[in-house]
Amino acid sequence: MKKMILMLCLIPMLGMSQTKNVLNSSRYFCKNDKIDEFEKALANHAQKYHSGDWKWRVWSIQSGPDAGGYMITEGPSDWATIDGRNDINPAHMADWNKNVAPLTTNPGSSSYMNFEADLSSVQLTDYADKIIITHMTAKPGKIMATKDLITKLKKVWTSSNESIAVYSLVASGEPGYAMVSRLKGGLKELAPGFRKPMMERYNDTYGAGAWDNYSKDYADAVQNRWSELLIYMPKLSSK
Repeated sequence: MKKMILMLCLIPMLGMSQTKNVLNSSRYFCKNDKIDEFEKALANHAQKYHSGDWKWRVWSIQSGPDAGGYMITEGPSDWATIDGRNDINPAHMADWNKNVAPLTTNPGSSSYMNFEADLSSVQLTDYADKIIITHMTAKPGKIMATKDLITKLKKVWTSSNESIAVYSLVASGEPGYAMVSRLKGGLKELAPGFRKPMMERYNDTYGAGAWDNYSKDYADAVQNRWSELLIYMPKLSSK
């Protein structure tokens, strides 16, 4: 009886718990003549101060407007944990400010993202070492229409065995999504013929002419879209 009462008391607490689906993504650029020093300092910082909810995965940005830079993803965590964070002690900040920040060329950028399990064809932590991030910005008033476009794509991704993780931006600029193609098979997945063109696969899934309707809806809802290739750097990341 006592055990049952205890379980009943825990139910409200379980209902209030948050799923760890929040990532913080930051980008930095190091001085051209300080690459080795920057990578060493970054690795030391990540492995000394970032674990658990604050674990770092460090990426080399290979293409796109930020090519040559580094992306750091922190998490996953949840908003309650982020709100109550108290591990940024003076030594932690001093290490960053003294050993890492002076080797960068500008303040960089930072954003928060929620992992959207319902839109994704892969689990949050089912990672790959090579990824393509497609950034999609919605037109004003069209964020739900943009979400609907991605919802329809999920069925195509699943049938084509594509591992796509979808994130929504939170308080981080214009409203939109980041669709992360996790290249489980490596860069060969980008080769012509590895999969049918998206148009064919979409029509196979939804019927002849479906891609034309999708394209019209896309033009009406999406303001901007661009992609980039990134490669994971385990030696610079948290252990």
